[in-house]
Amino acid sequence: MFQDDGSSSSVTSTPAQSGMGYPWLKELKSEERGLCLIHLLLTCAKHVASANFEHANIALDQISHLASPQGDTMQRIASYFAQALANRMLKTWPGIYKALHSTKAMEGEKMVHVVDLNAAEPTQWCALVRDLSARPEGPPHLRITGVHQQKEVLDQMARVLTEEAEKLDIPFQFNPIVSKLENLDVEKLNVKTGEALAISSVLQFHSLLAPDGEVVKSNSNSKGVNLHRVFHVNQKDLVNGYSPSQDTASSSPLSGTITSTKIEGFLNALRGLSPKVMVIAEQDSDHNKPSLMERLSESLYFYAALFDCLESSLPRTSMERLKVEKMLFGEEIKNIISCEGGERKERHEKLDKWAQRLDLAGFWCAPLSYYALLQSRRLLQGYSCDGCRLKEENGCVVMCWQDRPLFSVSAWKCQR
Repeated sequence: MFQDDGSSSSVTSTPAQSGMGYPWLKELKSEERGLCLIHLLLTCAKHVASANFEHANIALDQISHLASPQGDTMQRIASYFAQALANRMLKTWPGIYKALHSTKAMEGEKMVHVVDLNAAEPTQWCALVRDLSARPEGPPHLRITGVHQQKEVLDQMARVLTEEAEKLDIPFQFNPIVSKLENLDVEKLNVKTGEALAISSVLQFHSLLAPDGEVVKSNSNSKGVNLHRVFHVNQKDLVNGYSPSQDTASSSPLSGTITSTKIEGFLNALRGLSPKVMVIAEQDSDHNKPSLMERLSESLYFYAALFDCLESSLPRTSMERLKVEKMLFGEEIKNIISCEGGERKERHEKLDKWAQRLDLAGFWCAPLSYYALLQSRRLLQGYSCDGCRLKEENGCVVMCWQDRPLFSVSAWKCQR
């Protein structure tokens, strides 16, 4: 029943097969349904890529009878991938589309400056404030610069952190910068002489990988989804510092990667600020291939692992789960599959590619300590997610579901 030529499959053979024309789809068992959905998605993607929209529409119609955002893992994933493929088809008629879519090695430092490039969640910085207040030599003057495109998010963050600092009697200042990351003027960070600078970027840098010269739409993770819980690196460990890495990234040109002077220029600008440490969290998967089929195949496995992880820890009726799947993962899938050029901002890449970029920009990997790894494992245990595990990769931490890498967390220092 399942052929891979994308055109002669019995599943999508004739336009007459629509609606109730294939009731056998409803009778499939869960495993058979999952295989059928994968086949239909791949077939539909081939038809979309070759502009054969008549057959692509047939496949989408069949997918709609099997997929469901409230079903099992594969049904949920297929629902969002089908939406993304449909979006891509609609984009061939712009009028229709537009109508439908109108930290830190800071021990002993007297002035500490933290730049948060996605300042949506104050919890981790509240922990830092508490850690700094307990320093034997007394707390430093702490300044946090938050970058976000929504002023109200920054205002809320300022209130929470200011109250925490006042309660602990720590000299504190919060500087809000309302800006998209791709429009950020690094000079506005206002780094001052004598400050120990730390930079935090959680799931942000990949948005700067679009071809240079094209506008990239930014993505905010502030829609009620607390991603920082997943990527929290213990702030006490950052304060205690790191030791140099013996393994540095290769300085050879990036192979098989779409290079962008936007990310290169941005990393060079950050390097010019001489941060004492820069902590980066990114999706650890290759969703930046020029071929639609390669992106669909890779992202299908990646998001299957993410949805499996949620399936193991949250009930299917959970509103938190539905919010994450629809507002975060669903939007990412849509962007990866249905967008091209500057509109495609979810250009996730593997840790080794980021290591090469950072090495070329003048950074070296500062391995996370055993204490940080221990704290991260304890954090995962708190999610009751038995399939999640952490592995160390050249001094960095990679969060996996079973054997599938999902996210990486790494720390970087400026090369001398």
